[in-house]
Amino acid sequence: MKGYKTVVFLFIIAISLTFCAMKQEFQTEFPQEIQSAFYRKMKDGKENGGTHFYIEFKKPLEANIKLEKIYFHNQESPVEEITKNTFVAHFHKENKKEDLILHRDPAKEYGNKAPVIQKSKFDLKRNEAVLEYKKENKIQFFKITNLIEKPLR
Repeated sequence: MKGYKTVVFLFIIAISLTFCAMKQEFQTEFPQEIQSAFYRKMKDGKENGGTHFYIEFKKPLEANIKLEKIYFHNQESPVEEITKNTFVAHFHKENKKEDLILHRDPAKEYGNKAPVIQKSKFDLKRNEAVLEYKKENKIQFFKITNLIEKPLR
């Protein structure tokens, strides 16, 4: 019985240490000065709704820094370069609505799919985003706070 308790105890310790190592650390400062970070919500229509997230730097991005992804509003999107100083990430609304079979007899509802709820990698407020970037081939994360929504021009 004592061996059983030891194995369970060691298993619990191993699991808890694994989860501690998985926690993402945010950098307190981005290696280059960010001039502004904002987002714009697009109207339904040709843009299919969604959000465009912009990051503008005061100087062109250094060669040893590569922007990878933005995590924003429980979504993630790759970052694209517009100019040497401006980058954008596109978040599109999903318009997939599947038909549900509703019937008095639950057996006839067989085939309905349960909704897929995606948990974000980070716990963020509505005006926060996380920038994933590589500096010298090491992945790092920077939390952007106090984001503002700019209207369409």
